[in-house]
Amino acid sequence: MTLKESTRNPEQAIARHQVKAGDYFLGEIKQGQTFRLVDLEGNQAADVLFYNAKDPSERYSAMDTIRHQGNLYLGAGTTLISNANNELLDIVADTCGRHDTLGGACATESNTVRYSLEKRCMHACRDSWMLAIAEHPEFGIHKRDITHNINFFMNVPVTAQGGLTFADGISAPGKYVELTAKMDIVMLISNCPQLNNPCNGYNPTPIDVIVWN
Repeated sequence: MTLKESTRNPEQAIARHQVKAGDYFLGEIKQGQTFRLVDLEGNQAADVLFYNAKDPSERYSAMDTIRHQGNLYLGAGTTLISNANNELLDIVADTCGRHDTLGGACATESNTVRYSLEKRCMHACRDSWMLAIAEHPEFGIHKRDITHNINFFMNVPVTAQGGLTFADGISAPGKYVELTAKMDIVMLISNCPQLNNPCNGYNPTPIDVIVWN
């Protein structure tokens, strides 16, 4: 993927949110607004879901996005496609290089299968999402709407045999990705708390969300 820096100035942003390690962000981004996700300390995966704000049953589709761009990884120039085959967002700047759309999100069940039974109760991204939608019913997002996600800043190489590997991150402190909304969207982020693989460098850290009109 091509690296592309942004010309936007954070001092001119209309909003800035810091999402602590293991915490969530849930909010609306209006059509035409641009937001930046910043990996503040490096090697931090941000698990993100996107929805049509007017109808959450329309949401980001990994399958349609991969088919549309002919590439497994996301980066500058990628258009994110919904399950209704509409354009949700454009990635307009990216200093990381590529982002994962196959690895999925950690859950208590996957922690058990991948690591060990005693890791089952460790906090996971799916827990963060479920907490977010329970605390904010006004967005109309339900358990059935929690589907495949994007792992921004996460490095998940595909092997020659077609398998997935969770590898050390390719991000670094201050790396960012910027997206412009093509419709009114709702963004749900779990700032990943995973401690059992290198997606967070075994040390989850905060991210920033910066929004411009």
